Amino acid sequence: MRNRGVVIAIDGPSGAGKSTLTALLAERLGYLHIDTGALYRTLALLVKRTGVAPDDHSAVEAVCRKAVIGFRRDAGHCRVMAGDEDVTGAIRTPEISMLTSQISAQAAVREVLLSLQRQMGRDGGVILEGRDIGTVVFPDAEVKFFLSASADERGLRRFLELQEKGSTATLEETIAEVVRRDRQDADRELAPLRKGADAVEIDSTGETIASVLERMERLVREYLSTSAASERRGSA
Repeated sequence: MRNRGVVIAIDGPSGAGKSTLTALLAERLGYLHIDTGALYRTLALLVKRTGVAPDDHSAVEAVCRKAVIGFRRDAGHCRVMAGDEDVTGAIRTPEISMLTSQISAQAAVREVLLSLQRQMGRDGGVILEGRDIGTVVFPDAEVKFFLSASADERGLRRFLELQEKGSTATLEETIAEVVRRDRQDADRELAPLRKGADAVEIDSTGETIASVLERMERLVREYLSTSAASERRGSA
């Protein structure tokens, strides 16, 4: 097996469990978790705070190029930073979710953040999750997953999260938002949400996090084992 490790790409729609499973899988494998969706969400937050109209592409690009976004480990958890500010919680609201989908379709935004993502993952030993990691950002990633779940289930998961934060949104409203976000992500012209032909699709509807995690870890370790054996044969 190569010393640099492999690149694992995890894609899928909003609410499919990508962030949770990526973090857990990274911990199991000892890999670095790069939450690419958080990069776009943080930019959306900065756009909102600066009062820039999301359809003003040049203004959005200017915000993007000035942004300083990164990750910080804190007691085993990955915190999202905008400069010196921890925005981990602020970027997980329905409003920011919709704004993220709007601005992430812009070419200039994707160009800037694509470069940042590739720089973060260039040495391997990383797990990245988002909408187009395996199709655009790292099309040559050694292991690719596409996580999915029904809109109703994803809406329920999101609804329960929002309830814990004191949100007054109803379950019906939350499911409707998920459906709108799916349509927006799938219909955008630039890097639409889609499953790569070589990605392993896992539908988590009705499944526990633990069962999905076990399946993903098994598939990754099988790949690593097969790859290591192949390299040993090649060097013999």
